[in-house]
Amino acid sequence: MKLNSLTIIETITGLKAKKFSTLDLVNACLDRIEKVDQQIGAFITVCKKEARDQAEKVDNLIKKDSKVFSQKPLLGIPIALKDIYCTKNIKTTAGSKVLENYVPVYDATIVSKLKRAGAIIIGKTNLDAWAHGSSGENSDFYPTKNPWNLQKVPGGSSSGSAAAVASDECLAATGTDTGGSIRLPASFCNIVGLKPTYGRVSRYGIIAMASSLDSIGHFGKTVEDVALILSVTSGKDKFDATTSDEAVPNYSAEIEKTTKKKLTIGLPVEYFGNGINTEIKQAVRKAAKLFSEKGFEVKEVNLPYTKYATTVYYIIQPAEVSSNLARYDGIRFGTKRTSFGDEAKRRIMLGTYTLSAGYYDAYYLKAMKVRSLIVNDLYKAFEKVDLLLAPVSPTLPFNIGEKTNDPLQMYLSDVLTITANLAGLPGLALPCGFSKSGLPIGMQLLGLQFSEELLLKVGYQYQQWTDSHKRKPIL
Repeated sequence: MKLNSLTIIETITGLKAKKFSTLDLVNACLDRIEKVDQQIGAFITVCKKEARDQAEKVDNLIKKDSKVFSQKPLLGIPIALKDIYCTKNIKTTAGSKVLENYVPVYDATIVSKLKRAGAIIIGKTNLDAWAHGSSGENSDFYPTKNPWNLQKVPGGSSSGSAAAVASDECLAATGTDTGGSIRLPASFCNIVGLKPTYGRVSRYGIIAMASSLDSIGHFGKTVEDVALILSVTSGKDKFDATTSDEAVPNYSAEIEKTTKKKLTIGLPVEYFGNGINTEIKQAVRKAAKLFSEKGFEVKEVNLPYTKYATTVYYIIQPAEVSSNLARYDGIRFGTKRTSFGDEAKRRIMLGTYTLSAGYYDAYYLKAMKVRSLIVNDLYKAFEKVDLLLAPVSPTLPFNIGEKTNDPLQMYLSDVLTITANLAGLPGLALPCGFSKSGLPIGMQLLGLQFSEELLLKVGYQYQQWTDSHKRKPIL
């Protein structure tokens, strides 16, 4: 039994039954990182000593009190953190040379919650610098490669987190999703990725990209694993005013319960048009047919303002990026601004331009108005359906270097994901098949704000009927 290939649920069962120790589990993950990560580049920092020390403490805790699992739902689980999460006494770079040697003096709220739940931080994962990118190639250190094909990108910006979970270097990982940065890499790497509702999970201590769009989420091998992590990380945080008072369900406990009413799933016509890879459309429509056969009502819906989403996003997001990156002046911490990479400079210039006198009304203000129309589109659709089902990416995982010289083509990678961020809606990415060339294909379920429980239930049902998520890359 390869301990690093287990799901969280399987691992907890094994630890409770004392089939293996937490130290055995951590060592299995560290051995896997040692074996394969030189090829993949998923990690920037590996916390070998810290993880082993914590594993020994967990093993002692289990020996003393076998009931400790009820108080610490993630006890002994090795989790990787996207290297944009502040971690006390552990380097946090945001994938940028500007913060190459930055060591925070505090933990992000979500990191504190994971630690209190018993999780073990196995390391910090690679990403497009400042989370600017859709491929993982914009890291200032080295690109992450797709475990399914090392010539392909794993998706971004949470590239390292997705690749680490897919290649069994850890049991789960965290990410951020500002325009698709969890759902896209989950789709490209054949794992589960959840972008929660904006404000469901605290952003405190996570280096900001675009503050009105950033959503904090998770990667796992199964929907059950992601549900368990979300139960731990959700909730109001006094350090983040955008977090919600909305009650946090026990997502994990509720996941196997079927919904009482017959659900209707909408297929957005605009998400299946020209420019979407044929194999992807076929795989998602096959999933829709399966839902129909299992008793769901499936019908098409229209989201006419979708065509403006990319334009709106790439006005609002760079504007907020330019504001957030202004604090990195090399005086209090970090290096000089000359250390910014090309993509960061590009977004700073775009954002500063759209916010400047004479252009604010013409660009930023107008984009915010169209954003409202896009949000209204989605809410009108949800008057007719309970969930939306759509592809995640218009293309299969593309070659490393294929789009690096054409930023506009790279930006279009987000065309099917950014509407959820503009509206602050939750989205669950799920494996739904493979291309003829053996590359993963993902789909996404989208719901109304705070409908994570419904998304997870439906996603869980889908995984009971299918087995794409059980396939592993050969490394």
